[in-house]
Amino acid sequence: MKTLLVVLAVSGLLSAAEVKLGRPLALKEPVPVAALLAHPAWYVGHTVQVKGKITAVCQMMGCWMDLTSDDGQKIRIKVNDREIVFPKDSAGKTAIAEGQFSKIVLTREKAVAQAREEAKEMGKEFNPASIKHGVTYYQIQGSGAVITSD
Repeated sequence: MKTLLVVLAVSGLLSAAEVKLGRPLALKEPVPVAALLAHPAWYVGHTVQVKGKITAVCQMMGCWMDLTSDDGQKIRIKVNDREIVFPKDSAGKTAIAEGQFSKIVLTREKAVAQAREEAKEMGKEFNPASIKHGVTYYQIQGSGAVITSD
């Protein structure tokens, strides 16, 4: 009986270390971020799952988080405002996230507006002259995530 109580207590502590957000994860295996970025056309429009260390989180609304893989490559998980709110103190934790892989193409003007907004969210200075031209990048439109404390 004591063993059962210890097992239940430990299980409760372990599950409390996980934060589940949005829809439950459906895919079995994460795709390496390196594979996504090496061949993005293969994945655009498809649901993917990634795993990495959280390096940044939107400090205004919790509407995005950046994940970095073990090899140092970064991908942003973006969600619609208020659908999922990533905890603002999640940097340094590990996350598994799932969603649709998307290609984003911005004109210079839109890139400036986005960079300005992101600087504001992160409480940083921004110089519009630092953006010389439009940008193309890839991100995941998140549908669900699990954040762990490890």
